[in-house]
Amino acid sequence: MFHRPFFHFERQSRLFEKGDLKYVILNLLKDKPSHGYEIIRAMEDHFHGFYTPSAGSVYPTLQMLDDIGYVSVSEHDGKKVYTITEEGKKFLKEQQEMIEKIECQMKDWWGPRDISDFHDTIHELKTLGRIVGSQACNLGPEKWAKIKDVVSQARHDVEKMLEKE
Repeated sequence: MFHRPFFHFERQSRLFEKGDLKYVILNLLKDKPSHGYEIIRAMEDHFHGFYTPSAGSVYPTLQMLDDIGYVSVSEHDGKKVYTITEEGKKFLKEQQEMIEKIECQMKDWWGPRDISDFHDTIHELKTLGRIVGSQACNLGPEKWAKIKDVVSQARHDVEKMLEKE
């Protein structure tokens, strides 16, 4: 149900320290009520697909926030929708210094940039992967060899271009 990004780039340091996710989630919920999947997508969008929190970290955090009264849960169209409570807003306000620290970490990890060409290129690579993947069982050895040659040549061309810079 939750896909991993096409490309996985490991970072030298952790993005969040233990317990930081609750601040990020509350900060997102202060803008609008959301269900868990929307929270996951909002974070993925913020990091341009390079970081996607797992459902295994988001949903237990939402449950914990509900248990301590910082969010309330309602059901709409069969989905749990989480809304920050007044107590959650108060907590968030009291923790403003922590929120700012986490936001700085997030910007350092992947700050705002104009990366539309990057997104377009990654989209093309994903599309190519889907096209080849959807036809994988229908391709014979000759087509596989040709596809491999085309992809290998493209990789080689990109490497050469990047070496010149």
